[in-house]
Amino acid sequence: MSESVNGVAFVILAFASIGGAVGMLTTRNIIHAAFWLLEVMVAVGGLYLLLSAEFLAVVQILIYAGAVSVLMLFVIMLTLRRREDSVRPVEVSIGGGILVAVFGTVMYVAIARYGDRVGEMPIVVPDTAALGELLFTQWALPFEVASLVLLVALVGAVWWSREGDDR
Repeated sequence: MSESVNGVAFVILAFASIGGAVGMLTTRNIIHAAFWLLEVMVAVGGLYLLLSAEFLAVVQILIYAGAVSVLMLFVIMLTLRRREDSVRPVEVSIGGGILVAVFGTVMYVAIARYGDRVGEMPIVVPDTAALGELLFTQWALPFEVASLVLLVALVGAVWWSREGDDR
């Protein structure tokens, strides 16, 4: 019973994430695109829960679905000068279609060739405390660099959205 419930939940979350990604790419309104991206991030958090990765699911929902989505919406609304600026033209690119076809073919071949191989689970499952210790001892500097990059991007968006040509 539990496996069938997990299978149904996986199918629903997979379709939600793929549907959100397609909605994000096809909508003309960039604010709607940000909300579609929010749907993708929440669905990925649900997929992490199905994989029993509770810490990653919480991080996905709190950091990406919460903070990053709010930051993106804040920057979008801060940089829009007119309501008409939120509508982007739909551009169909032959080069983009070719890249999608090549990527899809490579993924199909990789899954068809190597999809039946299953990795071995570790003997001892790492816990959240070990992950936290690893993050704070070896990954603290890259985390701070990423936060500085986000801060510079936000300041750049504010600078770029100023009125006038005295930049």
